[in-house]
Amino acid sequence: MSLPLSDALLGRMDAYWRAANYLTVGQIYLQDNPLLEVPLERRHIKPRLLGHWGTTTGLNFIYVHLNRLIKAHDLDMIYVIGPGHGGPGLVAQSYLEGTYTETCPDIERDRNGMRRLFRQFSWPYGVPSHVAPETPGSIHEGGELGYSLAHAYGAAFDNPELIVACIVGDGEAETGALATSWHSNKFLDPARDGAVLPILHLNGYKIANPTLLARITPEELDALFRGYGYEPLLVEGDDPAAVHPQLAAALDHALARIGEIQRVARTAAGDRPPERPRWPMIVFRTPKGWSGPKVVDGLPVEGTWRAHQVPLKDFDKPGHVKLLEDWLLSYRPRELFDAEGRLKPELAELAPTGRRRMGANPHANGGTLLEPLTLPRFRDHAVEVPSPGAVEMESTRALGRYLREVMRLNADARNFRLFGPDETASNRLQDVFEATSKAWMAAIEPLDVNLAPEGRVMEVLSEHLCQGWLEGYLLTGRHGLFSCYEAFIHIIDSMFNQHAKWLKTTRQIPWRAPIASLNYLLSSHVWRQDHNGFSHQDPGFLDHVANKKADVVRIYLPPDANCLLSVADHCLRSRNYVNVIVAGKQPAPQWLDIDAAARHCSVGAGIWDWAGNAGEAEPDVVMACAGDVPTLETLAAVTLLRDYAPDLRVRVVNVVDLMVLQPPGEHPHALSDHDFDALFTRDRPVIFAFHGYPGLIHRLAYRRHNHDNLHVRGYKEEGTTTTPFDMTVMNNLDRYQLALDAILRVPRLAHLASDATDRYWTTMERHRLYISEHGEDMPEVAQWQWTPGTPLA
Repeated sequence: MSLPLSDALLGRMDAYWRAANYLTVGQIYLQDNPLLEVPLERRHIKPRLLGHWGTTTGLNFIYVHLNRLIKAHDLDMIYVIGPGHGGPGLVAQSYLEGTYTETCPDIERDRNGMRRLFRQFSWPYGVPSHVAPETPGSIHEGGELGYSLAHAYGAAFDNPELIVACIVGDGEAETGALATSWHSNKFLDPARDGAVLPILHLNGYKIANPTLLARITPEELDALFRGYGYEPLLVEGDDPAAVHPQLAAALDHALARIGEIQRVARTAAGDRPPERPRWPMIVFRTPKGWSGPKVVDGLPVEGTWRAHQVPLKDFDKPGHVKLLEDWLLSYRPRELFDAEGRLKPELAELAPTGRRRMGANPHANGGTLLEPLTLPRFRDHAVEVPSPGAVEMESTRALGRYLREVMRLNADARNFRLFGPDETASNRLQDVFEATSKAWMAAIEPLDVNLAPEGRVMEVLSEHLCQGWLEGYLLTGRHGLFSCYEAFIHIIDSMFNQHAKWLKTTRQIPWRAPIASLNYLLSSHVWRQDHNGFSHQDPGFLDHVANKKADVVRIYLPPDANCLLSVADHCLRSRNYVNVIVAGKQPAPQWLDIDAAARHCSVGAGIWDWAGNAGEAEPDVVMACAGDVPTLETLAAVTLLRDYAPDLRVRVVNVVDLMVLQPPGEHPHALSDHDFDALFTRDRPVIFAFHGYPGLIHRLAYRRHNHDNLHVRGYKEEGTTTTPFDMTVMNNLDRYQLALDAILRVPRLAHLASDATDRYWTTMERHRLYISEHGEDMPEVAQWQWTPGTPLA
């Protein structure tokens, strides 16, 4: 246990806190006169006042104390800031420790640099008001609340020497994602992982309301966190002189407890039973807007919701400029900065140095630590396909075997984890359990299987936690994959948004090194959720992803196992993308051998000559498909067309990489107009069977030649508990509909249209009667197999 801090040290720490607070207020308000060298005037104040004051001084207070802990114990520590709108405080802290100037050399550590620091904050083309990618030391985009603690634990997994200090705002604590995140301690292995120190920042208010956790009794609050499995340490007060020694003692106790937990775990026997420790956390209760104006225009501000954003807003009111000047001078800036605007040396020496500064810690710029995965040869896990459609296979099962080897090859490096909400085996990836277990620090009973503290598969029935853990893991320099049922990936739509925005922004920040891509595998997809019903049927995540910037997102729809292996290998090697892979887990025909699959995936779309009959000639119709079930239905439709219209020239085009459909200039993967036309022609009807909502294909290809001849079939929000084939029938994606579409859109087949339409409706009636009576699909559908056709002369 550390000795009590001297009054002199506490006095310097308080001065450092005041310096950070001064810089915080300056960023929110000032565009000139940064050191108040002349009396403050309206012209020195920004015309638009943006930012959040209320939480920031508490964050500054904690940061100063974490610096003391880092220096005293040579800690490897990063921070995650849940109350992200406290951004000016974190910018101020990185400026004081020097990392801001190192990353942004034009923001010097003097008067001119301070002026630029103030002016850029919430200024057009400046820096955001919240903790953002531009903030050195941050791995957490603080614009949206709820994800801080999941990010913190994700950063700590497989980082045995790292401590993540996570400040959780009491407003943020009301979100579902954050409430679930407290359970992350049941997955943190003290023998192999780092530590997370949660600090619940209770300042009592949100924008306009009190916070729940600030209004329950201390006994109830303590019981809540003990129930979560923590040892809560309370620090509270409004007098800095009293709060400084309290927080220092709590942090010393927490650090000693973390060290003891890790020491015991790391010296225990290898086959130790899991003993879940009670990790420390701190409850830090201080006033909202601490050290700011207490009263403005006769209304209380400090300690109320009025301190949340900008306490002084209207500088046309008499006396408000003076109120701001008095507020700034209350920090006694002349005691903090010299005449040139530099932090005084006796204060500057309080900050850690080099990589120990939280703003400069390489874990917070994970790309600098990123090591490539050692990947197996995906060809070694190929499905043997002697001819198209000759064998059936569960595509994701083949991927599971590949991922098993990824786990084995990277076991020592411990830089790859698989994340999913209780669906690893359901999605046919269970072969990974031959190489690792599921991470688990709670009790293990005799009937349990594949649970162990050292497991590398992260399963918890919370998509929020899986996403947050993976993001924290990636942002600190590791690799992973998130497997999820397609319909329920929507639960993390907003989290995906924030990560995609982070990636877009960091591409423009030269000191941010690229990180491993965020890889999604969406299985149990819309077309094979017939047994679970309408609630499980939704392919709309693809539309959501496609909205993002083209230099960030990729969408892949491999039609079979070998294409899936090729795509997965590519995605695990990639950097700074979000890759979405949609693949089925049910037995399905396999179309391409591994060499053909690799070639096909490398270009993203291609003509399957073996499936059509047009050869080198111009086709009468293009039958296009994207997705495994649409591919199956398209090829079945082609066999029907051989009987319905034997002289019809058919070309089959399969699309693996959805983004190739966009025009050049819209996406890096876009096919040239020449190559696009070579696939889809410039004037022939295209019947496009698509995995998702049809509008997405039109949106991607609307500027292409021949778009007017493009007819897309896909999911149209029709579903229920039914048979697999009936799902396609309900959404007009079935083989009979596709064949009819081809006949109706080829002008020279107009004479066949009436009979073809009658045949279609007769078949549909027969289909519905059969499934109603037998509960399964007609034999001609269920037992269908691909048979090669004869190319037309």
